[in-house]
Amino acid sequence: MDITLSRLDRLYLAKVADQAERYQDVIAQLKDIISTDGAHLTIEERNLLSIAYKNLTANLRSSWRTIDTLQKKEALSSTRQEVKLMRVQKELIEKDIDALCRDAVNLLEHTLLPAANDGEEKVFYSKMRGDYYRYLAELTRLHPKENLAATSLEAYRFAYRHALETLPATHPTRLGLALNFAVYFHDIMRSPERACHLAKHAFDEAVTAASECPSSVANLEDSLMILQLMRDDLILWQGEIRRGEYFYFQLGGARYETAVADL
Repeated sequence: MDITLSRLDRLYLAKVADQAERYQDVIAQLKDIISTDGAHLTIEERNLLSIAYKNLTANLRSSWRTIDTLQKKEALSSTRQEVKLMRVQKELIEKDIDALCRDAVNLLEHTLLPAANDGEEKVFYSKMRGDYYRYLAELTRLHPKENLAATSLEAYRFAYRHALETLPATHPTRLGLALNFAVYFHDIMRSPERACHLAKHAFDEAVTAASECPSSVANLEDSLMILQLMRDDLILWQGEIRRGEYFYFQLGGARYETAVADL
């Protein structure tokens, strides 16, 4: 069927695709909005785009972990051919993760970030850029000459500085950024101490600000959810520090931590 679609039509199709968990279709509709109407997305459009990329990435990473667990569980009983086939499947998933993350980064760097307004919009997209370079940094075996961890750190640092200047301590975008930046220190830099320092500072600032003026906290439910995730990670990381333990498994040759929540 050949029909002309308005921006509202494409947004509606993206929301339907989101409900149907067809996240590639969500991204396609939002890319069409960008190409037709410009790079300034509404909050609703922006959130749909972020959730679509996040869910696709999460599904792929979950698939990788499933095969990794199977490999270890059946290491002694598998034939040499079966071991090779599982490795092939893992490498296919790694390439899919790489392609998806680079698609997100390309859209952010060449379209969304250059057009972003100062404040929450710029922080939101800069956080996304840090997130997807972080996922790429986990695949260092595929790109050993690229310093993807440093690029992720640069993106997070820029986003965090800008968040401190433009957003209140209780803003969910600022809190979500602090949480994911802390996960970066834990997962990529392998430093639960630095992760705890950053997360605790953000947590304490938000709690203090909320207690001083609770009526001024916008999006309270979202902020409380992120604070709960942050608290859970702090408990986990502080336990690691006390025990002197640090558990991880390998993803594409890089250390990938378990039981850590991010957004």
